[in-house]
Amino acid sequence: MTVEATTERVLRLLGLLQRRPSWTATELAAELGVTDRSVRRDVERLRALGYPVHATAGVGGGYQLGAGTRLPPLLLDDEEAIATAVSLRLASGGTVAGTGEAALRALAKLDQVMPPRLRAEVRAVYGATETLVGPGVEIDAEVLVTLARACRDAVRVRFRYAGRDGGERERAVEPVRMVSTGRRWYLMAWDVDRDDWRTFRLDRMREVVATTWRFRAREHPDPVAYVQRSVAEAPYRYVARVRVRARPDQVRELVPPQVGRVEDDRDGWCVLVLGGDDLDWLAVHVAWLRFEAVVLEPAGLREAVTRLARRLAAIAGVAGAG
Repeated sequence: MTVEATTERVLRLLGLLQRRPSWTATELAAELGVTDRSVRRDVERLRALGYPVHATAGVGGGYQLGAGTRLPPLLLDDEEAIATAVSLRLASGGTVAGTGEAALRALAKLDQVMPPRLRAEVRAVYGATETLVGPGVEIDAEVLVTLARACRDAVRVRFRYAGRDGGERERAVEPVRMVSTGRRWYLMAWDVDRDDWRTFRLDRMREVVATTWRFRAREHPDPVAYVQRSVAEAPYRYVARVRVRARPDQVRELVPPQVGRVEDDRDGWCVLVLGGDDLDWLAVHVAWLRFEAVVLEPAGLREAVTRLARRLAAIAGVAGAG
């Protein structure tokens, strides 16, 4: 067998190891069309190149590509390469501090090694796409990494947190999951001092430190649903419930998850729940919906909608308005 053929087979082996967590020697041999002995030799070649391929013996054993001291080159198929390049382009304008520049560097390296035909496809996507950068808040990447590790390792975290009143307090929490709404990042965690679940905005955290105190995982609400409820309702003076004549997915297209949540109803209706500190502001949001709607609560919102209707009628010059 030629050197080129052997090199190609070793690269195929690397691609298989990157595709899923574990393979048996028999499975790899079948995929590559070689013997188990050839697989063992090719594994040794990968190890010689610096790839940490781990082997476990016995029933259920096999080969696994481990984490090494340096990042090996990735083998990507056409779809993966295009998806990665487009994702890096989007990340270059993201909300995590420092990732924009890192994403651009990674994109430049990927562009260098991509075949011309794939490069042309990726650039076609770029040419047909514009990114609308919203008023998102940048998050320190180190804070993200610290919290991610704490969630994974189930260790408590301490940090200083700026409340809505502007005051800073020391908090100790048992983190469960981070949730991104697109504009902001939130941490759902068990607040040790308050003995309850809480949601924390990452941009309000300072001096984030993971402790060595391990905690036992406890039953917890769904992180996405909990954060959405906290963001859309808890911080506000008023919580409105509006019955809308539309499917839930139609309303979700109009209302971002950080603004309101949608509950299933019946007979072609759903219920929109959203919070606000101003009833007139809520009335504008309800009127903005292009579907038939009925205010369920609070009663003050019905009055605000009536006032808005009169103002709009006066602006339109409708006789008898006001």
